[in-house]
Amino acid sequence: MRTTHRRRPAALFAVSLALTLVAACTTSEASPQAEPARVAEAQPAEPSATPPASNPDPVKLATSKGRQSRGVIAAGGGDAPYNYAPSVLYDRGRYRMWWCSQLGIANPPGDDILLAESRSMAGPFRGPDGSTATPIFSGHPGGFDGMHTCDPSVIRAGGAYFMYYTGAAGNHAHGNAIGVATSPDGRVWTRANNGKPIVRSARQVSNGNTYGAGQPAAIFLAGKFYLMFTDTTGRETGHNGAGQFVLRSPDPTFGEDVEALGPDGFVPVRDTGARLRTVVDAFSADWMWVDSLAAFAIAHETVDGTTITFWDRDFRYNPYEPVLVPGSWREGPGLVRRPDGHAVVSAADPCGTVSIDLVRATKQGRFGPSDLRHFGLDVGGFDACADRGRALLALNGFAMPSPKRTIDLVVNGMLVRIDRRAVAEKLAVRILDDPVPALAHAPVALTLRPGAEARQAPGRGTAFLVDDTLWPMGSADVAALNSSVVGGLTAAEWDAYTRGADLTGPPR
Repeated sequence: MRTTHRRRPAALFAVSLALTLVAACTTSEASPQAEPARVAEAQPAEPSATPPASNPDPVKLATSKGRQSRGVIAAGGGDAPYNYAPSVLYDRGRYRMWWCSQLGIANPPGDDILLAESRSMAGPFRGPDGSTATPIFSGHPGGFDGMHTCDPSVIRAGGAYFMYYTGAAGNHAHGNAIGVATSPDGRVWTRANNGKPIVRSARQVSNGNTYGAGQPAAIFLAGKFYLMFTDTTGRETGHNGAGQFVLRSPDPTFGEDVEALGPDGFVPVRDTGARLRTVVDAFSADWMWVDSLAAFAIAHETVDGTTITFWDRDFRYNPYEPVLVPGSWREGPGLVRRPDGHAVVSAADPCGTVSIDLVRATKQGRFGPSDLRHFGLDVGGFDACADRGRALLALNGFAMPSPKRTIDLVVNGMLVRIDRRAVAEKLAVRILDDPVPALAHAPVALTLRPGAEARQAPGRGTAFLVDDTLWPMGSADVAALNSSVVGGLTAAEWDAYTRGADLTGPPR
């Protein structure tokens, strides 16, 4: 993989993807561990924006504040011959980026996945160990990903990180597949699914492109893991193998209750081998769910930069016209997302602005694409708070004055009415200055009074106990602000209670 770096989607998808695989390698990778359980937390309902009676014409979004970094913001350093395929999260006040490179860690040498972090998208990004970048994942000898691990897509759900990645046992026509690893911190990873791939090449067609299945992009939405990926052997791919397929499941390893996106929406399938429909004619795409637009946004490279294509929740129609993030590129984009794979919410204007930021390789070096740079712009021209359903999506985690002279906090599509402003300030992303008219008559799921009971259990956290339901609050500091006495529970007693939504809102 040192001299034949494949996987680059050349302009207009004239891709030389029959390339040598690109999968990556791990640093201190242990043997496969036990399977991760389904995410054990209260899940929100399906996104509740009211669907139109018929497919509307796409809305043209306004664009503003185009931006790009002055130079390279992250690199592998040392002998790394290329750097590309970034996955970027805005996670607890910092930007964390995982990407594909090669530092010679694995034996035999192959692709590695690196990690670097920064407080600003302007960079520079540095590895958590202080280096230019820290290698955190490499090939596992004897596995399907024995030589290469690449194309990371990282999300956080239920307190754990999940990294979906491309793996291959060797160069060239070894057949890429998709694996998943788990981590408590995003740095130390353990292979899930017993170290076996969760998605293999479908082998439904033979078009001369031997890349196989890879380039995954994951989102956690309404209790389900959504996985978009390339498979050059799927029946619905283009003549050169371009195309993006979508699967979803409540299981992060996609071992059960799998659904595949088909012509008429998601349908149950036997396993992850179904290839029923592509959502964009592209390689190396990334995506996110945008709450304020009630839409998926798929980023893929076109002639003049990165094109953002929008789909409604059920992939029935395109609610918005495509948006172009212009500038140079040599390899697919990584969108800046929240830990759950959703768009980062505009704290200043959650109802009318979405910031689209991404990182992509911009230079073709001797060994492959490199020079990771930041590009972005804002989109507007919409009012996400004009109706109740959209407002409950867009304002998740925000609070506002209520009709009862208290504060209403939006949590997972519900209103939580809080008597004390100090408590709401601790839980909310921000308290808006004025009420939102569309939410004036929205039902209130919880009224939090001063002194409400609170409970704490080892390994579970702290929660308010209201009407025999636990409502997690993040920390005992919130209970103190509410004048709530915190009682103790065993883990078993905690687990026996009905669980309400996490009052701290979406992952931050």
